Amino acid sequence: MYELEVTADVLVMTGQGKAAIDQRHIEVAPQAPPGFGRLESFESSESIGSLESPECLESTLVRAVLAGNHDLFGRLYQLYAPLVHGILLARLPRSEVEDLVQDIFLHALRKLHTLRDTGAFGPWIAMIARNRAMDFHRRSRETIELSDDLHSADSSQSKAEEILAIICTLPDAYRETLVLRLVEGMTGPEIANRTGLTPASVRVNLHRGMKLLRAKLTFKEGLS
Repeated sequence: MYELEVTADVLVMTGQGKAAIDQRHIEVAPQAPPGFGRLESFESSESIGSLESPECLESTLVRAVLAGNHDLFGRLYQLYAPLVHGILLARLPRSEVEDLVQDIFLHALRKLHTLRDTGAFGPWIAMIARNRAMDFHRRSRETIELSDDLHSADSSQSKAEEILAIICTLPDAYRETLVLRLVEGMTGPEIANRTGLTPASVRVNLHRGMKLLRAKLTFKEGLS
């Protein structure tokens, strides 16, 4: 039987941002492109670097970018690229994800002035990512089933890829939360903070998602 390195309870309680799926086989969020500025600009800012609250940090970064310090958008990218990447990976073919991550952040930079709550950048860009995923499927003339990766996999496909393919057959809420945790390595509290979900909702999604995932893995093994 497949061994996932974690259980639903451990995912929530450890507080460790370690991805459970081998990232050598599943690509994670790309680095910020040059146009998003230098991270050093963030690190050298005493007024921002001294902040402790993630919500306060997020709001301050957004306000600084809106005030004209576009270099700090690179820091927002670093913080939220795993979130956007995970949301897309749970919904789209892997070949489409990386370029769309870059496109979404470029769009967010152009539309940042429309964000009413500067402390809600995470939920805002998460919604943009979900909408872009829906738009992708609407524009596609051929029906794309994320579960196709599982059915078309050859014998050399890695365990990580098989697990991801199975995750992508789960209900939206479960697969998004599981990808953010297992692939992107985000902790339960990080997922809650950056998506706008309550910590209780994240725990429920992880617990139920892991239960369904284990059931599907057990069923698949029984067929092999």
